[in-house]
Amino acid sequence: MGRLERIWLKRARRGPMDAVDAADVEAGRGIVGNLHYGGRRQVTIVDADEWERRVGSLGAALDPSARRGNLLIRGLDLADSLGRTLAVGGCRIRIGGETKPCERMDEALPGLREALYQRWGGGAWGGIVEGGRIAVGDRAEWIDASDEGIAGNSLKEVRR
Repeated sequence: MGRLERIWLKRARRGPMDAVDAADVEAGRGIVGNLHYGGRRQVTIVDADEWERRVGSLGAALDPSARRGNLLIRGLDLADSLGRTLAVGGCRIRIGGETKPCERMDEALPGLREALYQRWGGGAWGGIVEGGRIAVGDRAEWIDASDEGIAGNSLKEVRR
């Protein structure tokens, strides 16, 4: 079982990542107030342990907001999670794919893009299949379709 450690909103392209203690999340849309609200990649998720390991491999320390994701989760491995459903608080996120790092990572720390590139090091993105309110400290865990009460909802339906 994992834990939601941080939440960020991106309000503008290349703009700062605004840390918040809680956020409203809407099914099929994403995080209310986020730049990508209603887009294909409704939420992006960063694995805190992977972030620290990979940044540390470069001999550095860097705040994970530099990754420009929305949620920082600790205690869950995001690797190979395509199609899985992640419960964060009362919300459900269907993982749609791996988030590959862009050139902005090297702007934050030289060599970071390459360090994050392999095995889901850049995190994951997903669609919201069940919304609600999330808050720092919420439990995060993988759930099975039979437990989530939304069996039959596909990622395609989430993208509407």
